[in-house]
Amino acid sequence: MKTSIFTIAAFLTFSLVSAQTAQEKGLEIAKAAEQADLGFGGSTVELKMILKNKNGQTSERTMTTKTLELTVDGDKSLIAFNSPKDVKGTATLTYTHKVGSDDQWLYLPSIKRVKRISSNNKSGPFVGSEFAYEDLSSQEVEKYSYTFLEEKNGLLLVEQDPVDPKSGYTRRIVSYNKDKGYRLEKVEFYDRKNALLKTLTYSNYKLYKDKFWRAGTLKMVNHQSNKETLLQFEGYDFNVTYSEDDFSQVALQRAGK
Repeated sequence: MKTSIFTIAAFLTFSLVSAQTAQEKGLEIAKAAEQADLGFGGSTVELKMILKNKNGQTSERTMTTKTLELTVDGDKSLIAFNSPKDVKGTATLTYTHKVGSDDQWLYLPSIKRVKRISSNNKSGPFVGSEFAYEDLSSQEVEKYSYTFLEEKNGLLLVEQDPVDPKSGYTRRIVSYNKDKGYRLEKVEFYDRKNALLKTLTYSNYKLYKDKFWRAGTLKMVNHQSNKETLLQFEGYDFNVTYSEDDFSQVALQRAGK
């Protein structure tokens, strides 16, 4: 049997396609997830935060989050606490950057001052919760290197290694739901000693504007402290027009009043 040059060419083409590395596939998945969520512009949502200590005791807080989508650099977000009285008026402003450390500020109404959160403190707890300040940043592809691990139960598992050396994590294992717009289903966080620190699960998803998947519930479990933080989202609004002035330090102070 003779082998034609076309058969050889087809084989070589198949070999090149199938030779995609785990790093290339991981990056491809991350880019697909980013692409699926582009175009929301601006949004606002009301949240309830439920803190649970290791003894099972709970406390509740409410807040409002505003987000401005940017394509040249990372998104901007502003979180303002509405209750209870001891945290009311506390507000956080985050400028996520595709390259380099993010910029973050915290407004404390008790001293009526804005404090800049240093890069060395990004791994610290966000207002006593199991979320770190760096967890507040938007999901920018450039912030990680990627390795595809496996497809399991219909989910694509990708290891993400932070580029920022000041990150509190050595890696994250992220589960993407390819059939639902590459939305996130679970993130496992590993600490600087490469031990499992926290697991974040997403649930009660809703589809907005026929494109944007948003989870109604986020549950962060700290496996080392046995504490939990539950975030419940309600009233997403994507018909919001913001300017960058709405995410300035002046706006941060105004949000806290």
